Amino acid sequence: MLPKQHIETFGTTVLNYHLVSELMDSVNQVRVREGRMHASQPKIIAPQSYSEIILEGFGEQAGKYLEWLRENESAVRVLQYGYTLKQQEFSEHVISDNLQAVVERVKSEVKAKDDPLSAVVIGVDKPWDVCLIKLFAKIMEKSVRINFQQLEQQHMFDNEGGILKGIREEIEASFEAAGKDRSLINDLAKKLQTYRVFKEYEDRFFSLVKNK
Repeated sequence: MLPKQHIETFGTTVLNYHLVSELMDSVNQVRVREGRMHASQPKIIAPQSYSEIILEGFGEQAGKYLEWLRENESAVRVLQYGYTLKQQEFSEHVISDNLQAVVERVKSEVKAKDDPLSAVVIGVDKPWDVCLIKLFAKIMEKSVRINFQQLEQQHMFDNEGGILKGIREEIEASFEAAGKDRSLINDLAKKLQTYRVFKEYEDRFFSLVKNK
C-alpha cells in the first residue's frame, strides 16, 4: 500500500511507513514497525557531474555511454533522490496473530487516518531495512514524472551562464545557509567544486569566509 501523494518537488517530504513482518523463529508472531522517512527534495544533477559519477563507478566500460552523454548533454535530465530515518521517530511491537490478519488491521487503521503520506509494507523481519529501500524506490518511481514536469514548468533545467537554473538556486540557498551557520561553509566549498563553478563564485566565497 503506497502513499497516495508523491514526493514533493520543492521541499522535504515526511513519509510514514508501517512495516509488517513475521518473526523468523516463532509461529503467529508478527512484528509491526512504524517510523518516518524524510525524503529530501529531488536534486538536479548537472550532466558533467553525472558523467564523473559514472566514470568512477564503471571506468572504461562506461566509455560509449559517456560519449553519448556528452553529445546529448543539453537534452539530459538527471535527478538525485535520497531519504533519512530518525531513531526517535521509530517504534515497534509484536502481535500474536497470523500475518494476513495483522496486515488487514494495519491497513484499516491507516485508511481511517486518511494520511496521503502513509505506506503499509509486508516484508522480512531481518534485514528489515532492505524493505524500506524497496519502498522508497517504488515511491520514487511514482514521483519522478511529476517532479520532472514541475521542474520543467519552473524552467529549472534552463541554462544560465553555463549552469542549470536549478543548480544556481541550490547554490544561492547554500550561500544563504552558510551565512547563517559557519559549519556549512565547507559543504558550500565542496558543492562549488563539484559543480565546477568555484572560480565564478570565488570572490563571494572568500568574502563570506573573511566576514565569519
